[in-house]
Amino acid sequence: MPLLEESSLSRDCTPTVPVVIIGNGPSGICLSYLLSGYTPYLDAMAVHPNPILFRKLQEAKQLPITEQDLEYLSEGLEGRSGNPVAVLFDTLLHPNADLGFEFPSVLQWRLEKKHHIPHLVLGKATPGGAWHAMEGSMLTISLGLWMELPGVNYRDLSPGKRRGVSNDRATPEEISSYYKNYVKLMGLQKNFVDNTYVTSVQKLHRSHEKSTVNGQMNGVKNGFDYCNMNGTENSQNGVLNGFINEFQNVMENNSGRGEIGEDEDEDKRGKEGVRESIWVSQGLSQGLWEVRGYQQLHGDTHIPFSLFAENVVLATGASDSPVRLGVEGEDLPYVFHNVHDLGVAVSCHGNLGPTSDPVLIVGAGLSAADAVLCALNQRVSVLHAFRKRVDDPDLIFKQLPKTIYPEYHRVYHMMCSHAYPASPVANPTASNPSLFPDYTSFPEHCVLSFQPDMHCVMRGFNGVLRVLKVSMVLVLIGTYPNLFFLKEQGQYLGLDPSRPISCGQNPIDINPYTFECNAEPGLFAMGPLVGDNFVRFLKGGALGIASCLLRRLKQRMKKNRKLIAKDGGCGGRGRVGSGGGGFV
Repeated sequence: MPLLEESSLSRDCTPTVPVVIIGNGPSGICLSYLLSGYTPYLDAMAVHPNPILFRKLQEAKQLPITEQDLEYLSEGLEGRSGNPVAVLFDTLLHPNADLGFEFPSVLQWRLEKKHHIPHLVLGKATPGGAWHAMEGSMLTISLGLWMELPGVNYRDLSPGKRRGVSNDRATPEEISSYYKNYVKLMGLQKNFVDNTYVTSVQKLHRSHEKSTVNGQMNGVKNGFDYCNMNGTENSQNGVLNGFINEFQNVMENNSGRGEIGEDEDEDKRGKEGVRESIWVSQGLSQGLWEVRGYQQLHGDTHIPFSLFAENVVLATGASDSPVRLGVEGEDLPYVFHNVHDLGVAVSCHGNLGPTSDPVLIVGAGLSAADAVLCALNQRVSVLHAFRKRVDDPDLIFKQLPKTIYPEYHRVYHMMCSHAYPASPVANPTASNPSLFPDYTSFPEHCVLSFQPDMHCVMRGFNGVLRVLKVSMVLVLIGTYPNLFFLKEQGQYLGLDPSRPISCGQNPIDINPYTFECNAEPGLFAMGPLVGDNFVRFLKGGALGIASCLLRRLKQRMKKNRKLIAKDGGCGGRGRVGSGGGGFV
């Protein structure tokens, strides 16, 4: 538990951040890269193999991709993502990748301070997200080069680990190391706060926004001391102290972007620039978000924090909560929902082995296949139950080339050739001659219950009940994102607000070109939350969000210049109320 309840923190000393990204996996890392000023341009020496797209890119080749019409560029493109910007960014980074080619990217990256937007990335662990918790001996679904982020070649950080042109997949350990090193190499560490748990994200009412602006006005007059009024408040927001200092420095350095008259002295320019970057316009802002949570330090020490954000990005992934069968006995101690638990049972407890009862694995996806492979590698007998027919065209195995994914096709072959007989047997709980010695599949079967004596009751497609003795059960039928920190657990954001958010069945409803939630202006979502499960496609969310925020910042600065010209200068109290570096 936190040392102090988050609800006890005062709003008077709460800092305002232009963008808060929740989640420090590849989605959050890639977005931080673009918001840090790394800007994509068409490489003058590059030729894209798609002639129509290349002609469009040539039309505005002097502009960065983030300032071009993403809808126009992505029109007519096809790929393995339902989000058009994701397909666009993927084909710019990996042209014709789905055809088996390994063409170089057509993008050139430039670090431009004028495109920097201060932001904060909050993550539960070190940068890399869920990749740190995955089984280290498995191989990724995607090729290693498809897992890389812009600006740093995966192979450059993984020398000597290439497994061959036709099978260049990576282990989770290699990928998590790549992401962690990527953040350091790109100089993004100042934006990341590790071991941070968000407990609440709320949209503020207009009355709260006004009190926030008024409270911060007094603080800024004292040079950002509004978060250091006393020792207690300083400890409460200690997680943000480093960021606030960096935020101040960046705003002062960028204050001369043109929104202030060039004849002003540097001191006045810096102070007004900081003010413009802090204040959220009461007339034009889409509102503020209050983000609360705590940072876990050494041991059980928790330090609560509270901050305001003009924009919040959900980049949490979708592997937080396992999908459950909802049957009797699913909470019994021998029933698990994570592949990792199988590895622990084999290596640590010694409960599983060649002489133990078989392990029952429920599910027909890649996680279930990983569990099958893990058990067989440890000489543990496997029973494999799933609802679909073995010839169902939607099975993931049918979408994977055999040459690149031989281990998964080995599992699929066993699913087809080692199926349990359709006819019932006299005593299915005894030593059953109908079971294969190492692996037996049960297509078109559903689990009815788990019994305390470690028997599982299943029903086949023909209505026949089967009772099987097992040593362990792994239910691997998918995961849900855990958005408990949002109103209604984020359910109101989905395509179908009556159902929980699911990356496959009910993703968050977004504008396909900005990734802004249609139900909540100022709230964005990317990655698995919007249906992009593969790293190569979730990077498109970063492009869409960065493009949207940069466009709004440009519009705000243009409006500020008009206000300054109308007022005949940039002094006076009225400027604080009407200006601002916030987003429309």
